[in-house]
Amino acid sequence: MSVYDYSYTSMEGTAVPLTEYAGQVILIVNTASKCGFTPQYEGLEQLWKTYRDRGLVVIGFPCNQFLHQDPGDNAQIQEFCTVRYGVSFPLSQKIDVKGANAHPLFAELSRGKSPKWNFTKFLIGRDGELSERFSSVTKPEQLAPYIERLL
Repeated sequence: MSVYDYSYTSMEGTAVPLTEYAGQVILIVNTASKCGFTPQYEGLEQLWKTYRDRGLVVIGFPCNQFLHQDPGDNAQIQEFCTVRYGVSFPLSQKIDVKGANAHPLFAELSRGKSPKWNFTKFLIGRDGELSERFSSVTKPEQLAPYIERLL
């Protein structure tokens, strides 16, 4: 299956089919507002600003499953991301990324290997297929060569 078979709900409550990004490179990240990796929002925003005109889409998927590090509601999360980190890339409403209630997109991307923590990154090629997976400790700027290759 392709990521194009899935959709997510935007912070504004709109269903967004991933087919909207067909032909683009997509970086999917499970995020959190109160995590040691939260400053990675800055790097993700920089990737978005640097590469969006060349076909990169960054999508953040807030999740509260790892030590309850994103406890706010969707409006609080969006305000935090915008005010604190200047996030302008798309954000999903808060979801689960593992377990029985995992969002179907993450169930597919994980293929039995659920994210171990916040800020796990999935890089999707223009064909809608998973190209690379990166752990939380991989800084967004370290993804640039992989993104360049796919663009």
